[in-house]
Amino acid sequence: MPGSVGRVPAPPSRRTGLSPTPESSREPDAGIRWADTPLGPADRWDPALRAVVDLVLSASVPMTLAYGDDLTLIYNDGYAQLIGGKHPGAFGRPAAEVFREIWHLPGVGDEIERVYRTGTSYLEKEGQLPAEPGEPDHADQVVFTRGYSPVRDGEGRIIGTLVIAVESTQVTRRLQSLSELASALSGTLTLDDVARAALRYALESFDADQVAFGVDDGVDWRGVRRVRGELLDEADERLPPLWRTYPPESPAPLIGTAIAGTPRYWNNGQPLLPTATDRHDEKIQALAALPLRTVSLRGALTVGYRSPHPWSPAERALLTAAAELVAQAAERARRFENQHGTAQLLQRSMLPENLPDLPRLRLAARYDTGVDGNAAGGDFYDAFRLSGGRLAVVLGDVAGHDVHAAAMMGQVRAALRALALSDPDPAAVLSGLDRLVESLGTDARRDELFVTVVYGVIEPATGLMTLASAGHPAPLLRRAPAGGPVTAEYLEVHPGVPLGLGGHRPTSTLPFLPGDTLLLFSDGVVERRQQSLTDGFTALATAVASAAVSDPRTLCAVASGAVPGSSEDDAAVLAVEHALTPSRSAAFEVPAEPTAPGRVRQWLTTQLTTWQVAESVIGAAVLCTSELTTNALLHAGTAARVEIDLSPERLLVSVADQGTRGTVTRARTDTLSSRGRGLGLIEQLSDAWGTDPTVRGSTVWFEILTAEGDPDVHR
Repeated sequence: MPGSVGRVPAPPSRRTGLSPTPESSREPDAGIRWADTPLGPADRWDPALRAVVDLVLSASVPMTLAYGDDLTLIYNDGYAQLIGGKHPGAFGRPAAEVFREIWHLPGVGDEIERVYRTGTSYLEKEGQLPAEPGEPDHADQVVFTRGYSPVRDGEGRIIGTLVIAVESTQVTRRLQSLSELASALSGTLTLDDVARAALRYALESFDADQVAFGVDDGVDWRGVRRVRGELLDEADERLPPLWRTYPPESPAPLIGTAIAGTPRYWNNGQPLLPTATDRHDEKIQALAALPLRTVSLRGALTVGYRSPHPWSPAERALLTAAAELVAQAAERARRFENQHGTAQLLQRSMLPENLPDLPRLRLAARYDTGVDGNAAGGDFYDAFRLSGGRLAVVLGDVAGHDVHAAAMMGQVRAALRALALSDPDPAAVLSGLDRLVESLGTDARRDELFVTVVYGVIEPATGLMTLASAGHPAPLLRRAPAGGPVTAEYLEVHPGVPLGLGGHRPTSTLPFLPGDTLLLFSDGVVERRQQSLTDGFTALATAVASAAVSDPRTLCAVASGAVPGSSEDDAAVLAVEHALTPSRSAAFEVPAEPTAPGRVRQWLTTQLTTWQVAESVIGAAVLCTSELTTNALLHAGTAARVEIDLSPERLLVSVADQGTRGTVTRARTDTLSSRGRGLGLIEQLSDAWGTDPTVRGSTVWFEILTAEGDPDVHR
């Protein structure tokens, strides 16, 4: 289709050359009877559509929006000049009708329709606009760069195609990037995600020297910036941005614009000098500050240059459109974080904060939320000491993803521990829980209560374990005897019936020998949509058997990622290893102060040297631990705890923080919240690593094989 981005031209009743100012809050081009077009009344438009129409109307280059399934034309004065006599009758009509003589030609109708169907942008460089029959003097000899971009609404759905015909590729790229911004923002969940997408767009699209994004944070404000030349690779882009706190009445342009709610532009000066924190702020001479304002959020987006820069009307319109998209995404993210954070806090407050530490038994657990992280789930696990050196372990699942499920989970877990401390026999414990669940269902007048659980007692002294199940998936046992082959098999435990339905649940006593690792897991670990449950169980057993080491923390991470695809259900894993030899452990409390990383390095070096660990292992461990400690202090802003555990096969180091500064972080085995070079170091120097959420904050860990576990490690 001949044409693209510019200002919307006027129908006969409207004077051409009238463009809305970006600062204006009036309806888009009040001279047009929008109710008579497929777009409908302007006051009912999606915010993203409003932003695009404003952009088209105010742009100084030929531009048109082909809207909806009929690709109805909404265009500007520049585009009106390109189509000649077809204006003004073309305005508000389907593109295929307006250009019926040339619509079938290559590069006209097919490109617009393809972009609308697939959502894939397309840029045609140095192309000629096809001439209509009988109009040889139109634009057949004019060479343009034409860009086609999908236009998305606030929910990320494609609602049209934006076509731009310009003689400068820079403008085309900027306008195409606006659609890419809308696409990127549609997939964001948290304010961290929104900040990354907005800053990347502003820095790259405007070729700026510095950009910043800020939002209100209760009493104070918080903001994050990016500077041209920062070395950020693909791994860094996945990491949480470094937020800076601003006081309530900060004079910084970012905060002032957010409070005032109106855009501000500096063409030449030093707008950041009064609040500059470094030389980057001091060098900024031109700055654009756009407010982000919604019903429940206040914020701002700034774009700056180190040299004088006049802000053209087209740039102001583009910035205004981008700011509106960012504001809508930020509001959705704020709402998600509030819901998600409350659900996670409720859920994790009912799980054990620490697992027992026994001489020959090593334990680890992991809890991953499903696709919908907003709701609290009913999965739970627990492990606690019993008399005679025994250990009780349990993992269960209460059906549902709401507060009722989480509350039921808390009651079942608390009752199980009380019953087990009185009489740990698995049959007796499940019998008592059965009566409890039946009573809770009667009190709540709910017949649909569905609770499954597997519970067992481990006796390291005898090398035996006794298990009983109430409708739960069978546990998985990994056997790795000294000098023998590694296997993984599901235990033959009678499945029983879920709690609350009565019936008998027999126990099974099985050997639990040194080198064995027991894995209890919920169905979210093996269930995937449109995949066989048998395939899920097979994939889990294969992954656990193929793991390089028997360390419980590593096996929990392996189990969580064993079955491809995302799970709609929460996934819980509890692993217990009967170690071949006792391990040695130590811990260090890290204060929230600048000297902490150095103190951690000194402590870790001394401790590992005392344990006669290989120098190559010490060097790698100290370097990785220093990076993780620095990261924990930067992101959590609280004290941290470093724990080390040394066995003949491996060295395990974990760094736990106590908060995330208000952000929400989902645990993923392929994500490490380290900064800059840290991620690469952990990947290169460790044999396994991952992140685990905890009741308060999160834990990042890594594992390095020692000389006995890896023949390539030398003293």
